[in-house]
Amino acid sequence: MNLPDHWVVSPWRRSLAAALAGALPMFAFPAPALWWFAYVALMPWILLVRSAPTGKRAAYDGWFGGLGFMVAVHHWLLPSLHVFIFVLAALLGALWAPWGLLVHQFLAGRASAGRIAAGLVVLPSGWLMVELVRSWQGLGGPWGMIGSSQWQVAPALRLASVGGVWLLSFLVVAVNVAVAVLIVVRESRIPAVAGLVATAAVTSAAWVWSPRPEADGRVRIAVVQPGIVDGAGSAEKRFTIEESLTRRLAGQDVDLVVWGESSVGYDLAGRPDLAKRLASLSRTTGTDILVNVDARRSDRPGIYKSSVLVGPDGPTGDRYDKMRLVPFGEYIPARSLLGWATSVGKAAGEDRKRGSEQVVMNVGHGLRIGPMVCFESAFPDMSRHLARDGAQLLVAQSSTSSFQHSWAPEQHASIAALRAAETGRPMVHATLTGVSAVYGPSGERVGSWLGTGASTSAVYDVPLARGVTPYVRFGDWPVHAAVVVLVVLGAVEGVGLFRRRRSAPPPLVPPVRTVHGSPVRPGR
Repeated sequence: MNLPDHWVVSPWRRSLAAALAGALPMFAFPAPALWWFAYVALMPWILLVRSAPTGKRAAYDGWFGGLGFMVAVHHWLLPSLHVFIFVLAALLGALWAPWGLLVHQFLAGRASAGRIAAGLVVLPSGWLMVELVRSWQGLGGPWGMIGSSQWQVAPALRLASVGGVWLLSFLVVAVNVAVAVLIVVRESRIPAVAGLVATAAVTSAAWVWSPRPEADGRVRIAVVQPGIVDGAGSAEKRFTIEESLTRRLAGQDVDLVVWGESSVGYDLAGRPDLAKRLASLSRTTGTDILVNVDARRSDRPGIYKSSVLVGPDGPTGDRYDKMRLVPFGEYIPARSLLGWATSVGKAAGEDRKRGSEQVVMNVGHGLRIGPMVCFESAFPDMSRHLARDGAQLLVAQSSTSSFQHSWAPEQHASIAALRAAETGRPMVHATLTGVSAVYGPSGERVGSWLGTGASTSAVYDVPLARGVTPYVRFGDWPVHAAVVVLVVLGAVEGVGLFRRRRSAPPPLVPPVRTVHGSPVRPGR
């Protein structure tokens, strides 16, 4: 890739180009959902980093590309965080600086076939390390993992059942590297073609041989989505709307009714009248209701977001308190240092409290569910643990009302397809204001989405499945393999450096003159 001289010379123009190139993958995610674009979206960024005159400049290109990527895939947070989103993106974007160095090391100049072949493994491994670090919930969580852009591609969903979203990310990056090599490194096209063929072979093998979920009956799940409710007394108004929509489900033989996140704005122990109304709804519909309480607890200090199961006699005692909170939205990390964020955006005025463990609930009819709350559906390990603990149905209660007219609701709804495919368990994504969605045990869509303009209740015939997917059985093995690759790379580089130092000739020492028996340094 030959860039104009003024782009090469000006570091700020290169930085801008890197940020724009890093932002391109955003179009592979919903709402645009151009899933095929993910396989070439990283190519301009890779080619720019490859053209860097030095390794230091390549690291900067990686950093600014990461900044562009983080801003692009989280752009819907801008109304809430304002300028603070750029500060966070700059900090997290630095994670891609080492990746930029790796790209430059393996692809710059007239790279040999061996170096290209190694790069097809090392560069995706480096990318996984970036995704692993930024997936820590304290740094924002795994939103926008490049592999999650493949949520609607059936062969990709089969791969997810083998290695999770991590395997998809690895292969997407590997394809981008191979395409970049095909375009600019003519002498090393053989390993690039071999990499593409290997990717196709892996996908085909997973399609043919990976175990498919075994059908195990069906259940009827109802989702209640009240829509936007504004103004004074919104919590009471929302409850009344949810109550009315739930009553319409009478006689429809449902096995569970699911309300969205923060669907109940009061602690049920402190509002026995609401608990009685919910119990009445349970008797009317003939099934349990999973609500979500966002309120200050009466039995312990602090505000919790909790999935609460209510039966015909009131709350059953099954309760899950949200464990992974949204940074700045539900708590402020290091509030003593970053508390000023509340003055420039819609950051949490008071930190929510965390739960301590995941819960599998028995909702009757022999159905066991694993609840998660909003942001938690983005974490593949949480749904995997619920599946291992015996959950037959995954349920995420969510609310994206603050981002109603952005790409966030559709992006959030799409994540559930990956979680279903990874675990071989169907998943219900129920929201207050849309998008609500249901997926089968292979990640296939069940019924229609409830969009952001809908205020309704809907019943879904959801297929159940039994069996254990390779991802549930073996966990994040692609991440572990990537760590091994990078450790081996470090060892090889270290051995090479040691040998070069040993084989280097000793430095020349100028002769020492003596005057009257005393040494005299040269130049004197």
